[in-house]
Amino acid sequence: MQKPVQSPARESSARALLSIFGSSFLRDSALASTASIFRNFFFLQYKGALFLKRYLVSQVDHSLDEKIPFKPDKVEIYLDFIFFFIRAMGFLLRRFGLRSKGYVKNAIESIGALYAKAGEVYVKNYSTTKRPRYLARFRFLVIHVFDPHLMCIPSLHVMVVIRAYTQFQAILENLREEGDNASQIDEVRLGALAITEAVLYIKQHSVNCISAAMYAMTRFDDSFPAKEAESFVQGLFRNAQDISAKDAEEIRDHIWSLYLHFLNQETPAWEKPLLDFLETLPKK
Repeated sequence: MQKPVQSPARESSARALLSIFGSSFLRDSALASTASIFRNFFFLQYKGALFLKRYLVSQVDHSLDEKIPFKPDKVEIYLDFIFFFIRAMGFLLRRFGLRSKGYVKNAIESIGALYAKAGEVYVKNYSTTKRPRYLARFRFLVIHVFDPHLMCIPSLHVMVVIRAYTQFQAILENLREEGDNASQIDEVRLGALAITEAVLYIKQHSVNCISAAMYAMTRFDDSFPAKEAESFVQGLFRNAQDISAKDAEEIRDHIWSLYLHFLNQETPAWEKPLLDFLETLPKK
């Protein structure tokens, strides 16, 4: 008899999607979040691309980005970010059933809320980076066709994967299951780090975008306080074979320093530190 999957990473994406959209309890939340993604990401991007001269577009590159090599083979990890969240939730649904559904519903709704919140920055000031026009792989062709590349700060890729691992852990804590699932929690956290590194390796984001995303998540997510953010930063590029230890440390230091710069402004309008930062950068 085949043993049930004990690894969130090996959870079937198709089965997880079926568990979510096949549930009358979860379906409306999933559809609402999907609508928020299209409204606050795709629609806003194409609006900006079609009427570019009407909007501010800040160039958010940093010199440290050049110390991270372009690695096209990381594209599959990069594109997996939504399914990464879905598999984590699918794992919880399969393993804990009805006990987890209320928590998973809240987590799904929170993804739609993240896109809406990030849209509050994008609609006032778009942002972009210098990305290679690399079309040798079909997945990059898809990226260039469907992503006008105008929404870099804050990085929704990073926001979503942070939400995935913090919610995964929080749900297990609420189910009083954290102690028996330490390896699964660590696995999801490492997956979030891998996707965060991938967005830098394939040049879809700058190191500045990581700081902005982490700051946004600290403002929105009680399970991602500054202490957890510091731990997350310290996990980046720890096993990188293509970045020197010195450069990796410099990258981590910059991400952490800029994160603190945003956080220490303590403004009631969460987006203001990001918009103020974007104003200081060159315009495209």
